[in-house]
Amino acid sequence: MTTISRPRLLGPGMNRVDGPLKVTGTAPYPSDFAYPGMAHAALVRSTVGSGRITEIDTAEAERAPGVVSVLTHLNAGHLDRGPMTPLGVSPPAPLQGDLILHYGQQVAVVVADTFEEATEAARLVRVHYAARPALLELDDPRAELRTNPWKRDAAWGNAAGALATAEVQVDETYFTVDNTNNPMGPLTTVARWEGDILLINNSTQWASLESTSLAVTFGIPEENVHVTAPYVGGGFGAGLRVWSHVILAALAARVTGRPVKLALTRPQMFTACGHRPKGRQRIRLGATRDGRLVAIDHEALTAAAMDDDNFEPTATVSATSYACPNVATHDTQARLNIPVPNSMRGPGASTGNYALECAMDELAYKLGMDPLELRLCNDADPHPPTGMPWSSRAHRECLERGAELFGWSRRAPEPRSMREDGMLVGYGLAAVGYPWFRARCVARVTIRHDGTAYVCSAGTEIGNGAYTVFVQLSAELLGLDPAQVTVGLGDSTMPLAPQTGGSGLTSAIGSAIHEACRNIIGAIVDLVADDTGSPLHGCTIDDVEAADGGIRRRGDLSRFASYRDILARLHRPDLTAEGESVPGTPQDLGMALAGAFGAKYVEVRVDPDLGRIRVVRAVSVIDGGRILNEKTARSQIIGGTVGGIGMALFEETVSDAPTGRIANATLGDYIVPVNADIPDMQVEFVGSWDRANPIGTKGIGEVGLVGLAPAIANGIFHATGRRIRSLPITMDQLL
Repeated sequence: MTTISRPRLLGPGMNRVDGPLKVTGTAPYPSDFAYPGMAHAALVRSTVGSGRITEIDTAEAERAPGVVSVLTHLNAGHLDRGPMTPLGVSPPAPLQGDLILHYGQQVAVVVADTFEEATEAARLVRVHYAARPALLELDDPRAELRTNPWKRDAAWGNAAGALATAEVQVDETYFTVDNTNNPMGPLTTVARWEGDILLINNSTQWASLESTSLAVTFGIPEENVHVTAPYVGGGFGAGLRVWSHVILAALAARVTGRPVKLALTRPQMFTACGHRPKGRQRIRLGATRDGRLVAIDHEALTAAAMDDDNFEPTATVSATSYACPNVATHDTQARLNIPVPNSMRGPGASTGNYALECAMDELAYKLGMDPLELRLCNDADPHPPTGMPWSSRAHRECLERGAELFGWSRRAPEPRSMREDGMLVGYGLAAVGYPWFRARCVARVTIRHDGTAYVCSAGTEIGNGAYTVFVQLSAELLGLDPAQVTVGLGDSTMPLAPQTGGSGLTSAIGSAIHEACRNIIGAIVDLVADDTGSPLHGCTIDDVEAADGGIRRRGDLSRFASYRDILARLHRPDLTAEGESVPGTPQDLGMALAGAFGAKYVEVRVDPDLGRIRVVRAVSVIDGGRILNEKTARSQIIGGTVGGIGMALFEETVSDAPTGRIANATLGDYIVPVNADIPDMQVEFVGSWDRANPIGTKGIGEVGLVGLAPAIANGIFHATGRRIRSLPITMDQLL
């Protein structure tokens, strides 16, 4: 079976199929769900960063108007910790003891008839603590260190020896701060029980995992948990785990016998659903005088919670970014009294790439070499260290095309040598790669009696355009108009799908859809093969192609049957098939599996008197394999660019010592870029189909952010001659 033709690299920029629902306010987000008799829950959070609860008095709260129940560790009952997941252990179950591990830990939940009554009653819960000094700093000697926590440290050659004899060396340390996921829609859970069946509407990026985890926590069969998340108001990683508030909403619903809604407030988002952890990185580079890397040694220390294992491989980015004969990467975590960190857009890679690309820029200046030429002469092709060909790689093209679009050749090499309108002008560059990720996935395709199709899988739409690209892909594979295809997502009863995160969902679901479409067309051909009255009589799947709302024999337009006619002839109301995608291994495929690559170029302007920084231009050239929808893909890169500007110049979650209280847990105090901070942006896609999956795609959601922070930092150095090695870069650092 073939499709109507091999599509072009850039798919048509079809408008979002869910656009009308969103602009008319009718897309069902978790916070929109309501049920008869629904109660509301409000959280009580710890006001110390470490210690134990010595007393908790709920009497006044229980007497407050409208209160239905107050749950604490004294009456919550036993809840099992969720299972091991592909991202590590599940977070601890809430209300399972008196131990306090971080400021803002959830210590009680109040359930009342209205949100206002629950919120007011939560203020009346009195909690007394025996506080202990909180561990808050990475270099605190009391902190437990976890070395090589994910078994991803890399080592080949002799990095230490090569560094010692290198003609030119860079040895610098870079610092990043806590950043907090702030999706537009605060996370919300609506839970209800129907007998032993738990039904959840939730802001999740992983419905399949959530049903599994909740089943373990409450000790019920997985088929008794039904999670729905047809639309999520943004995620950036915040919805990748089953957080305590989700469990508490389900617990409250079970205890009260009523549906319960628990909507996090914006301040609670800062302690309830993860954040990008702060870190310190030391990078040592060794090179010849003509710019050939001879050694890379990258050490990263990042923060972890006391009782959790967040997945944040940071130094790993240096293992495959450049061709180098001697490499060592080392990741370490320090356990601190902090809210549980979690993936935030570009996890690990965004911080690791920041340090590496700043160090490469410093090496270029030491060598007196163009930063672009340094990167080109150390291009990592083939894959280090295996020597395998990449499944696809257009990194050099990204760098060269980006330089052309940006006008890199106009750059004056000397720092602080370019000015315009009284402002210092700087050009910055970063090379970008994001690791390959794909997981097992299943999709289901149904062709209905009217010739339309329904396609579904449990993956969620978080604003990334998933509904649209899967409509387009399904329509192409089935030979239908996109208007004839409906896609269902975000429901744990649909076929298994991985998380919407890690830039792996499109390839996973897309490949499963490809297989399901092949299977359903194969089933149709088998059903009509012996029907002498069918135009497809005697055909095999290899003889046909999908086109024009049906199936035809390749090379013979007269031998065509529409889906409508086929199903009518078979006396079937519909026909369904599933497809499974299982990622291959480099050994099986004979190639290194490639994630997305890119190049980021920025122009910054700095006021020489005030130190005020503005990014005025940003160019991103991306190798994302085959792009299913150029418009939604471009939007992904634009959104990532905005997030990267925030990481570079604005975002910092500030904690007070000695408690660890978040001091700026509102969008009035936690600064994110606004329209006035956003530059002219240009996005272009290059490359070719990726050979590691049948639809040729690579994920681009993460790579849009990675690289912006170092490109901006490098541009600021070029503009001012001041090398700032900590994020965010603020005007006071330049004064």
